[in-house]
Amino acid sequence: MKNLAMILVAGAALAGCASKETQSDAPVTDRSAGTSQPQASTGAGTMTRPSAQTGVAGNPLKDPSNILSKRSVFFDYDSMSLKEEYRPLVQAHSRYLGDKRDSRVRIEGNCDERGSREYNLALGQRRAESVKKVMTALGVSDGRIETISYGEEKPMAQGHDESAYSQNRRADIKYAGE
Repeated sequence: MKNLAMILVAGAALAGCASKETQSDAPVTDRSAGTSQPQASTGAGTMTRPSAQTGVAGNPLKDPSNILSKRSVFFDYDSMSLKEEYRPLVQAHSRYLGDKRDSRVRIEGNCDERGSREYNLALGQRRAESVKKVMTALGVSDGRIETISYGEEKPMAQGHDESAYSQNRRADIKYAGE
C-alpha cells in the first residue's frame, strides 16, 4: 500500500509537468466507502465526476445506466394493475415527457399465450391504458400518448412456462421516431 501511494504521488507529479498529454479514464477508489467510482480526468490533472447525462450521445433514453432506457412494465397473471415496483419507471418517463414537450409515446400492451385471442387483445389494451392513466395523472397530456394492444402476438420471450409468460405480460413504452 505504501509503494502504491508513492507511485501515485510520483505519477501525479509527472502528470502535472506534462504539457499536452491526456490521461485516460480510470476508476478511483473511495477509501471511506471501499468502492471504486469512475472519474474522468482532464489533461490538466484535475479530476471531475462525469455528469448524470453521459451515455450514448447524451441521450438518456439509450443510456443503459439511466432508468429511461428501461421501457417495459410487467404485470401479474390476468392483471392490469401497475405494480409498485414499476411506478418509479413510469414516473421517470412522465417527467421526461414533461421536459420534452414535443415527444410522443405509444404504449403497447402485451399478454402471454394463455387465454383466447380476443381476451388477450382486450387485456393488453387494459394494460396499456393502465400505464397511460398513471402518466396522465402525472401531467402528461392525453393526446401525446397512444395505446395499442398486440395481445399475445409479439412475445418478448419464447417458451411455454412461467418464466416466458412473465416476460410477455407487459406494456412497452415506445417513443415516436424510434
